[in-house]
Amino acid sequence: MNFLTRSILSPARFRRQAGMGRGLEEFFQGNKSLPLEKEPTGRAWKASDLRNKSFEDLQKLWIVLLKERNLLATQEEEAKLFKVSPEHFNNKSRVIKCKKSMARIKTVLSERHEAYVEAHKKAAGAPSLPSTEGPLGS
Repeated sequence: MNFLTRSILSPARFRRQAGMGRGLEEFFQGNKSLPLEKEPTGRAWKASDLRNKSFEDLQKLWIVLLKERNLLATQEEEAKLFKVSPEHFNNKSRVIKCKKSMARIKTVLSERHEAYVEAHKKAAGAPSLPSTEGPLGS
């Protein structure tokens, strides 16, 4: 294959560089614009479950939910484009679960921030303990 027939911007080249599933593929479920059948989904995350997670876990979950929200928005736009009736395709419950989970993550993070600010205020305003040393340091 010579230089002129080879595509410089080949999709395979970008997949190798970016890693599999790191591009526009994440906006489509199973490489299809609309799912053929309705997939079972779980419940939205509860705030009590999220309070037990570390900051890193919450950050990872936020990214997963953000990708899910983008995927659902893509599916909604594809359904409008292809004029699919809501009886045949409706992912409203998944959108609601995703938005609730994201709002609950924000709530948990704001609770943690408020607790941090309160602890910082108490630590700054707390009187220092009296020293056990004498006035001359001995």
